[in-house]
Amino acid sequence: MSNPSPVTDPYAYLNIVKNPDGSITRDLTNFPCASATPDPSPLNPVVSKDIPVNQSKSTWIRLYLPTTALDGGAPSQKLPLVVYYHGGGFILCSVDLQLFHDFCSNMARDLNAIVASPSYRLAPEHRLPAAYDDGAEALEWIKNSGEDWIRSHADFSNVFLMGTSAGGNLAYNVGLRSAESVADLSPLQIRGLILHHPFFGGEERCGSEIRLVNDQVCPPIVTDVFWDLCLPVGVDRDHEYSNPTVGDGSEELEKIGRLRWKVMVIGGERDPMVDRQRDVAKLMKKKGVEVVELFTDGDVHGAEIGDPSKRHALFSSIGNFISTSL
Repeated sequence: MSNPSPVTDPYAYLNIVKNPDGSITRDLTNFPCASATPDPSPLNPVVSKDIPVNQSKSTWIRLYLPTTALDGGAPSQKLPLVVYYHGGGFILCSVDLQLFHDFCSNMARDLNAIVASPSYRLAPEHRLPAAYDDGAEALEWIKNSGEDWIRSHADFSNVFLMGTSAGGNLAYNVGLRSAESVADLSPLQIRGLILHHPFFGGEERCGSEIRLVNDQVCPPIVTDVFWDLCLPVGVDRDHEYSNPTVGDGSEELEKIGRLRWKVMVIGGERDPMVDRQRDVAKLMKKKGVEVVELFTDGDVHGAEIGDPSKRHALFSSIGNFISTSL
């Protein structure tokens, strides 16, 4: 059987067209969406609902709650809160994408946790740090929210920031900001970051990018386009947003270490970014952060998003991480 042809046209691969005004036209036909499911039923182990965050930015949040929490569970039994940012290279996808909806529903069920998945503005129409601003604003919204599910069921002393791919990069950078403003987030207490196949880059190709140059899921030629469209105009891939290892790292990382937040870095050996993920984990350790690494053989970028059979093992590992982070 012959090897698949390498990706040569990243714009065609992503089904996007770059417009003269700098925006892009996205073909969304390959991204089916799912509605929230707010009504509890025996066939629905997790309920979900959508709530506006900032109407001027059209940002919103989807909340997921295990149905058992509504079935007479002890009101005093608060659940961990996982704030989950979706992936898509900062230019594609949305909170209600069927794959992310199912992933978050499974996570809320398996972890017995509340999952809050905020939307954020996409590039190139809104280049970084717009997504970081929206990710941080979502934490402010949660902190101040009188929303019943959050008020009644969320344990504000047990909060984790998590994301997949670009969402992992977002969780990392919102985490850096949050370490600077811990007092402002009170009573929210972040216990750790869960970086699932986080999206990092750099000008010089790393070993795994060279080795997996013809990857069919997220090859370097595609991630180059992501960075070109999402980074601030005029900077390259060694900007701190994409490559945290340039220089000696940030003071905020040292603060994360002093705050005793734990960080879980999850990756797959078949992901061209795996060496970058290891390098960021190494940097965090150097700065005094306690890091748990979970790198699995044979897994491509974002494996558990596309393959539901891999989720149970992932959430088991994340559940253990959460339980040992208090």
